[in-house]
Amino acid sequence: MSDARPNFFDFDMTKLFADFRFRPFDVEALWAAQRRNIEALSQANQFAVEGVQAVTRRQIELTRETFEGLSSLLRDLAQPASPEERIAKNTDYAKQMLEKSVNHGREVASIAAKTGADAAEVLQKRATEGLEELRSFASKQAA
Repeated sequence: MSDARPNFFDFDMTKLFADFRFRPFDVEALWAAQRRNIEALSQANQFAVEGVQAVTRRQIELTRETFEGLSSLLRDLAQPASPEERIAKNTDYAKQMLEKSVNHGREVASIAAKTGADAAEVLQKRATEGLEELRSFASKQAA
């Protein structure tokens, strides 16, 4: 006696998906886009590293200047002077140090902000290009 029921696994997949239209995407274009993404990330990281180095160098210079100023103040204070002259020197030094620290803080913040802006610009540009590529891929697929 033969089994009248068809086997569940006995069917032709090509018939099942015959009307399904699969248009393969351009793998080379996809790889090229990913390479450009990695290049953009690499460039943004390079900007970030250069910025950190610039900030570090400038902070070292500023620290050196601060210690030189402090050394100068200590030499001046070691000289015999009246209490009024010492108070005036200390007041002038404190005022100068306050002004310098504010200016130095602005300078370091400016370097850091420029670095961040440069890195963000690279990433934003690549993101825009990536969206244009995606739009191009989609239009090719629809055609």
